[in-house]
This record gives sequence, C-alpha cells and structure tokens, in this order.
Amino acid sequence: MPGAIQSIERAAAVLRLLARGTGRLGVGDIAGALDLAKPTVHGILRTLQGVGFVEQDTATGKYRLGSAVLHLDNSYLDTNELRSRAINWADALAARTGESVRIGAPVDGVVVVVHHVFRPDNTTQVLELGETLPPHASALGKVLLAYNTDIAAATRRGELAPLTHRTLVDGVALTKALVTVRRTGWASDIEEFRTNQAGIAAPIRSAGGLVVGAIGITGAVDRLCDAQWQPRPALVGRVIDAARAVSRDLVVCQ
Repeated sequence: MPGAIQSIERAAAVLRLLARGTGRLGVGDIAGALDLAKPTVHGILRTLQGVGFVEQDTATGKYRLGSAVLHLDNSYLDTNELRSRAINWADALAARTGESVRIGAPVDGVVVVVHHVFRPDNTTQVLELGETLPPHASALGKVLLAYNTDIAAATRRGELAPLTHRTLVDGVALTKALVTVRRTGWASDIEEFRTNQAGIAAPIRSAGGLVVGAIGITGAVDRLCDAQWQPRPALVGRVIDAARAVSRDLVVCQ
C-alpha cells in the first residue's frame, strides 16, 4: 500500500492550525507551530491560496482560512457563480452550433439545469431552467454521473428508468458508458432521454480539476448526429471547447 503524501499532510496541518484561535497567523507563526522551515510553509500557503483555501490579509501579511473551505460540500461551487461564469460561453456555443445550450450542476445529489439558452432560430421553445435531468439518460447527466460520487451513489440505489426504447437500463452497460466518458472527456445521449432528440456534453472543471458542472447542446438527432447515428465531431469539438473555456474562467476567478 502506498505511503502517505507528506505535502498533503502538511497542508492539512496548516488548515487545522488556521481553524483554531484567532485564525490569523504569519508564516513564522505557522512554521514554529508545525516545526517546519519557513520556505516550506510559504510554498504550502501559496498553493492553498491559489485554490481559495487560505486568504492573506494585505495589511498584516497574515493568513486565515479562505471562503472555499466553507463550501466543501455538495454545493462546492454556487450554481449562481457557475452560471455567471458560463453565460457568455453558453451564448457563443448556441450561436456557433445553432442548437439549444444547457448547463447542468449537481444539486443535492441530482442533476439540475441551472442555465438554458434557446436555439437561435426564433422557433417556439420551452425554458428548461430548473429542470431535473435523469443522470443515466442525458448527456449532461452522464458527465456528472461519471465524476460525482453523490450522484453515482443515488443512481445505484435507484432504478434505471426506461424513458425511451434506447435508454441504458443495464448497470453494466451504463458503467461501460461512463468509462468512455472519462476516457474521451465528453458524453452523449441519442434518443435516450427523449425520442428524436440527442445531446452532447462535456465537463466544467474548477481549480484542481474538480468537475463542478457540465455544458452541452441538445437538438434533433438528424442535426446532432451523422448517418451512422454518431455525434458529429465538429459539434463535439465545439462543446469541449466551450467547457474548457468556462473551466479556464473558473480557475482564474478562484
């Protein structure tokens, strides 16, 4: 069995130390308390600061716990923040693909549409904001199912409902599909959620690579897929590009 990773143990010790007392400590204070060299402590603090786990007071130079520590639960990234960072990229994706764009996020163990951009063709459409998606039968859901343990656990406990004749209701087949999602970096559903509809989605990642949401397009099968009923590579590429752009914005802003 591999041994413990010393740098992670030290980072955890720094966080525990900052959680005590006043919670405002300098590099020297932390180094003395943990019997570590100041350069080592400084490197740990800079790394933790980069991911939002600690913050530095500009006046005193001392450190305290960061706001990101307060969000180490299912709502790690506020859905409003995710939406605000992704909204421009979602609009651009809709314009470039001519399809409806949705952003999904994990909320209390389920997949919820937190942003929806209509297909830019002036047809009558229904706003899907707030809709709960089936993790096993939607592209957005499969992305989050592949990376979110809470959603995966809830899905395993429940029944894989057959929403159409193409829905994956076999656990083994779904597991294989999720392995492919993690390998390729994108997911699709072709008439698995709704008849004559298809979807393509890719993960949105925050600092450190944590998947906090998914962005994707949905539309008619004949527009999203080729003659062999495979997602069109050009559309897959645009979805992946959009997901990466949102991810970059999240990392910069954290």
